[in-house]
Amino acid sequence: MKQRKPALVFIFITLFLDILGIGLIVPILPKLIEQLGDGRVDSASFIYGWLVGLYSLMQFIFAPVIGSLSDRFGRRPVILLSLFGTGLDYFLLAWAPTLSWFFAGRLISGISGANYSAAAAYVADVSPPEKRSANFGIIGAAFGLGFIFGPALGGWLGEYGLRVPFLAAGLLTLVNWLYGFLVLPESLKKENIRKFKLERANPIGALMELKRQPLILGLSGSYFISSIAHQVYPSIWVLYTGFRYQWDTKQTGLSLALVGLMAAIVQGGLARKIIPRIGERNSAVGGLIIMAIALTGYGLASEGWIVYFIIVFGSLSGIAVPAIQGMVSKSVGDNEQGAIQGSLTSLQSIAGFIGPLLATSIFGFFISGKAPFILPGASFFFSAILSIVAAILAALSFRDDSRRSMSN
Repeated sequence: MKQRKPALVFIFITLFLDILGIGLIVPILPKLIEQLGDGRVDSASFIYGWLVGLYSLMQFIFAPVIGSLSDRFGRRPVILLSLFGTGLDYFLLAWAPTLSWFFAGRLISGISGANYSAAAAYVADVSPPEKRSANFGIIGAAFGLGFIFGPALGGWLGEYGLRVPFLAAGLLTLVNWLYGFLVLPESLKKENIRKFKLERANPIGALMELKRQPLILGLSGSYFISSIAHQVYPSIWVLYTGFRYQWDTKQTGLSLALVGLMAAIVQGGLARKIIPRIGERNSAVGGLIIMAIALTGYGLASEGWIVYFIIVFGSLSGIAVPAIQGMVSKSVGDNEQGAIQGSLTSLQSIAGFIGPLLATSIFGFFISGKAPFILPGASFFFSAILSIVAAILAALSFRDDSRRSMSN
């Protein structure tokens, strides 16, 4: 038991520094695309959607490979190798002269950034089954804290040049790699090592793994739909707040910092108390309903200050994903954690490819002259509908599983 606590701390810090690097470039990337493109917000929105989508497409292809490799060779070498590649990629993007270089950089970062599956498997390795749902909140907390400091720092550094945050992100990511190289212990036990098989390491084979149990299949579908809905945030937040409220990089960075703070509070602290108390079913369904309400609120908010209140309320939706992820994790063996997390990451990556294209296309259309009426919040309304669908699917999956358990 003594090894579990420091291992969780190590992976938390590793993920925190990783997300901090990503958060640094969030406030400035859309503006840099505008600068390198034709300067129009609607066309920049379209290009940004493809850049985000390409990153996720690479994750879809390589997440099951990385997850399966971590089942064979261990979590530590896989995480360290991917971090090193991400750090070098940031320096490439810092000096990228054209949009074509940015697309090449997103290919590299998408491959190296698929280490989420190995990190999630690491958490599963060091967590007893009854604590996995709560401990998966640690991943969300790391994301949250990374986005407290990352966007705020990125917005501030962006004032000194739109390329500066990339240099800072690259430096921090390589520091993260060095930290992991020196102190990150291996979590995979020798008896849980599994042979690498191509049928499990390709995205189609990984997704087929989700069909093994009705509960896993249903919850994975809910996870996938909610992930598409969630993509509206990274896809259009900067564009939306700039268009509707005329926010600059500092204001955008501060809003994202609040998102990160609330995510850290909910997923790093409250989730560990709420999920065991109200159960995984209520946590998953309730969290998704709260998400739908918050998304609707963002679309309706007529003044920028209202957004901050919605951020605080909407953060409670953060209990949904750890609950779903924990249930799926408990449904497979200890020697399959890398593969099943790779499958979930693949789903998230498909959502990360589809979601930004949908969100940015809807946003770009409804602020253009082609739209029958101007509706900047259209993407948020669409995502709210998806969240309701995900909540219904999760509720039905839990209900059917309970019926099967009673009949057996």
